[in-house]
Amino acid sequence: MISIDKLADSFGMSKAQLAETAGLKPDTIYRAARLNARPAQTRLREMLEILGRVAAWAGGPLQALSWYRAEPIPAFGGRTAESLVKDGKAAAVRDYLDHVATGGFA
Repeated sequence: MISIDKLADSFGMSKAQLAETAGLKPDTIYRAARLNARPAQTRLREMLEILGRVAAWAGGPLQALSWYRAEPIPAFGGRTAESLVKDGKAAAVRDYLDHVATGGFA
């Protein structure tokens, strides 16, 4: 179970900011049943998995978060990883990162 409190603290953001970044509805963070439900936990896990893959070459977890939120990905028409995950396309981002990691072009 991912703790939104600990995760928000580790990134120096509020729970509301973290919920927005992960694509969760604002009221989700105030209802334990929703926050602990599979959809919310899946969204948080997807975000963390992508951040974990990027952290090594981005320079650390905070830089990975900056990349996740702001760096346009040409292969997706300039959309960010954040916007793709919010639209349920985390698998496409993971596939893209796998492709780049094996020497493919971005």
